[in-house]
Formats: sequence, structure tokens, C-alpha cells
Amino acid sequence: MKIKRIFTLINNDIVHGPKDLVLIMAVVMPLLLAFFFNLAFGDIFTSRAKLGIYDASNSHLPPVLNTNSTINIKYYDSESLLKSATARGSVDMGIVLPADFDDGIAAGNVRLTAYIWGESLAKNREVIALALADAVREFKGSVLPVNIETIPLGDETSIPWSDRLLPVTILVAVFYGGLMIPASSLINEKQRGTMIALSVSPATISEIFTAKGIIGMLLATIMGIVTLAIGRGFGHSFPALVLILMLGAVMAAEIGLLAGALIKDINTLYAFWKFGGLLLFGPAILYMFPQIPSWLGYVFPTYYVIRPLMDVSINGLGLGSSFVYLLVLGAIILALGLAINKIIGRLSTQALRIGG
Repeated sequence: MKIKRIFTLINNDIVHGPKDLVLIMAVVMPLLLAFFFNLAFGDIFTSRAKLGIYDASNSHLPPVLNTNSTINIKYYDSESLLKSATARGSVDMGIVLPADFDDGIAAGNVRLTAYIWGESLAKNREVIALALADAVREFKGSVLPVNIETIPLGDETSIPWSDRLLPVTILVAVFYGGLMIPASSLINEKQRGTMIALSVSPATISEIFTAKGIIGMLLATIMGIVTLAIGRGFGHSFPALVLILMLGAVMAAEIGLLAGALIKDINTLYAFWKFGGLLLFGPAILYMFPQIPSWLGYVFPTYYVIRPLMDVSINGLGLGSSFVYLLVLGAIILALGLAINKIIGRLSTQALRIGG
């Protein structure tokens, strides 16, 4: 296997390969899904945290908070209205400024009652808490601890739909392109008879498969990163997320190579994608409906991609917390690689017979 020939094959596929519906869908479909889900359930254009305020004393604190560009502020005329708005999700957090609030700041004692929307993002709560601390410090002129008594409203264990739908967009981004591009490319080569011509050229079957797999893997990784960027799911460790996406893209490309080698036509490939979708998108269904027992995820191969991604991106955990899942993912990749190697050996033997 020669690296130069692999890059030549990659260049030939990118420049002269078919630009059909599969490629268009691999690029357009993940973007449309990501934009739609974020417009409908996320905060793609309004990423600032939302703070509601009921001010019972015309405090001097709200004007200071108004200068903070990281939050949006809404004012309410009573505590009951503030509580109702928070329960509906109109604001992430609602605070009550009592009649003696400014006197409390002057005396060095700041206590607040805060209502929390159960589905608000943790990062939004953190932003609001920091904004309050900064505003009190600016108002007081010195550092002053802010004690906030929080009262959760609604289901505090509920997962925002923007987070629940993220696995769907990631799986579509990584596995549609990563699987369908190599598979459709191999099928097109077989249908046009160019696979026979390639097999008697200096390029080996192994190099042909490697080139097509690399194209699928690169496209899948890029689309995964773009989808995460749209969904604001980078979390605290971008390199860790890229590593997980690349491993998922490798698995997708390997499945695509196996499908391309075993399937005879494009229509059968689409049928394979439709009926095989349950195995691929099972983890996404589990995340959409947390009532389903989580242990069911272990039977789906893509779970070992989605679980580390969600842990790092949404839950803020380190890569070490996903070591076992990544180990299983590596074992799956190795098993698929061995299966591909066996098929390459069989096809190489056929090519030698044809060449002879």
C-alpha cells in the first residue's frame, strides 16, 4: 500500500467523482436539521441567559444589571407573575429584590430568593449568578458574597429539548455522509465497471478501499464539527470532542465500505439505510425520551459514540469518564476493520484472476 497512490485516488474521487444526491444530502441534511432544531428548541440567535426581576423597592441594582451584555432582563410587577413566568420558561431565573435590599447591601448582607426554571441550561444559571455577583460588587464598590436561595419550578430533572435532539443531528451528520459516501462510491464503481479497470491498474483493492474510506471519514468529521458548532455543543474540551467525532466517523466509513462491497445497487443501499436506521439511531431515541431504560443503549453500536459526546459536550465531563465506552468503540472499529480486510483479500484474489 502506497500513500501517494491513495492520495491520487482521493483526489480523483473528489475532483472527478459523481456529485449526486448522496453527496448533496450528506452536506445539506445535517445542516438543515441542526438549524431547524436550534431555531425551534435552542438559542441559536438568542444565546444570552434570561433573568426575570421583581423589584419591590426600586433598588439601584437593576440599572447596574442592565449594563451587562451577557443577560437579557425582564421586569415583573409582582412575585406571583415572576414565579408564573419562570415556571413557563419565559426566563431561566427569576429573582425577588425585597424592600430592604439596598440596605442589606450597605450592611454587607446580600440574600436573594431566586426561582429556577427546571429546564434551564446550567450554563445560563452560572452566567446569571456571575452577573449578579458582578453587579453587587460594582454597586457596593467591594467584593461581597451573594447568597441565593433557589426554588426550582417545574421538573428540575427535565432535559431541554435542544439537548435531547442533539444526538439526532450528530448521528445524521456523522453517519449519513460517513456511511453513504464510501458505499455509494463503491457501488457506482461496480455498476460502471470501473472497479475492474482499477483492479488491474497499479492501485490495489486495499488502496481503493482506503481512499474511499478516508473521504467518508473526513466528510463525516467535518459535518459533525459543524453540527456541534451550530448546536453550541463544544462544551469545555474541543480536542476531546474532535477525537470522539473522528472515531465515530471511522466506524461510519467502515460500515459504508462493508455495505458498498456487499450491496449491488443504489436502491438496495437506500433500503439498507432505512431498515438499518434502528441500529444507528436507537441511542437518539433513548436521549429524546429519558423514560426509556438507559441500559438499552448498550445494544446499539452508535451508543458508544453518542454517550461520550454527550458526556463531554453537555455534561461537562472529562474524556477519562468515557474511557470504557471509547474502549468498546475501539473494539467495534477493530472488528469492522477485520471484516473489511477479509473482503479486500477476497476481491484482490478475484482481481488477480482477472488480470491473469
